[in-house]
Amino acid sequence: MARLRAPFAVGGRKLWVTASIGIVLARPEGSDTPETLLRNADSALYRAKERGRARYELFDEDARQRVVERLDVEGALRTALRRGEFRILYHPKVRLRGGDVVGVEALVRWQHPRRGLVSPGEFIGVAEETGLVVALGEWVLTDACRQVSGLRMPGGRGLGLSVNLSARQLTQPDLVEVVGRALADARMDPTALCLEITETALMDDGESASSALAALHRIGVRLALDDFGTGYSSLSYLQLFPFDCLKIDRSFVSRIAADGAGGELLRAIVQLAASLGLHTVAEGVESQEVAQVLKQSACGFGQGFLFSPPIEAAAVLQRLRAEHKDEEPELIAESA
Repeated sequence: MARLRAPFAVGGRKLWVTASIGIVLARPEGSDTPETLLRNADSALYRAKERGRARYELFDEDARQRVVERLDVEGALRTALRRGEFRILYHPKVRLRGGDVVGVEALVRWQHPRRGLVSPGEFIGVAEETGLVVALGEWVLTDACRQVSGLRMPGGRGLGLSVNLSARQLTQPDLVEVVGRALADARMDPTALCLEITETALMDDGESASSALAALHRIGVRLALDDFGTGYSSLSYLQLFPFDCLKIDRSFVSRIAADGAGGELLRAIVQLAASLGLHTVAEGVESQEVAQVLKQSACGFGQGFLFSPPIEAAAVLQRLRAEHKDEEPELIAESA
């Protein structure tokens, strides 16, 4: 690493490089195959990159166990995709002034045959690393469009649907075709679909992301910047990418709930979004007090357990029927 820090003379210029290094020690009994040693060194290398690059990491027994567990999860995920063990729950998005449901966010869950319902925190990371998130994400998008397109409110107005887009999906060459196909198969208006992208996903490849998001926006799909405020380049992202919505991270909302602080910052975020023509959605709303602060801050929409936990499509239909029971025509569920 020290040797590599010295500049290299290339074409009359000085160039500097750094190295990330993964190290594995062969066990004394010699039970490791060359392939195993290389795989373990590669795992240590990725750990070095994750921890900031230009450093080295040693592959130890804890790391060995993590690799085994990761391989187990990867194998189980492949089986789960083949067997159709995933299901979608929907988290309602409500209008803060009025409390009526205006849309839902699709959330994937793994219906494990032995463990029951598994939250995405336990498998999305592995799905992202292995690329399985692409197939899983396409299934979620297609199935969610199909289910939600069958929910109609009085006057025939469709329900809004939000679907999360991972960093891997954002670099798919055929992403726009995949989204267009899901919309066409469900006979869903593109403006009813909102794709949510985190700042982390944008940081991986800003140029590709910009091209993909612009193409999606051209076909009418709406875009939301998710987990706003948790990264380092939020303001530049709001200017560079064609977002329609800003989702205020639950960390801001929880500070209001914990000690009443954060109201001024919240108002500033809402005002910033409004000045850019974006509407705002607050995540993690769990009390009437927080909802009141959000309304006073002119935040338009909210999600959280105060309004509803994530629910099945049939339960969304029941709630919509209850909200619009005096209006005609009745809600229909063509494919939910």
